[in-house]
Amino acid sequence: MQTQVMENNSKGKGHVPTKMDQCIQNCLNCFRVCEQTLAEALYGNSQNFSQALILIKSCAEICHTSAKFMMMNSAFHVDTCGICAKVCIECADTCESLGDENLRECIEACRACAKSCNEMSKMSH
Repeated sequence: MQTQVMENNSKGKGHVPTKMDQCIQNCLNCFRVCEQTLAEALYGNSQNFSQALILIKSCAEICHTSAKFMMMNSAFHVDTCGICAKVCIECADTCESLGDENLRECIEACRACAKSCNEMSKMSH
């Protein structure tokens, strides 16, 4: 519900530039996929890898935070996006190393988010 409200807010008054809008969407998608992956793992639908689960949860949280900072047009989005890109890359690499096909969507969402957040992190304050 909160994600839907934020998605709607990103299209309203004071619309953000296209690259930023895409980055917001990639962050929100990565947040959603990481949360779903975590929920599936906790309910026994996937192998239980505690360190990977902690990383997936961390990734979901920083993606959510980065999206919110961009939607608020905060000058600090440059910083949150830089951290987000690093966490997403680590999460994707860790999930990929597990060799579990159930993690494919999470890996892809993390890589897309890392790429766009890396671009946003290079903007000036």
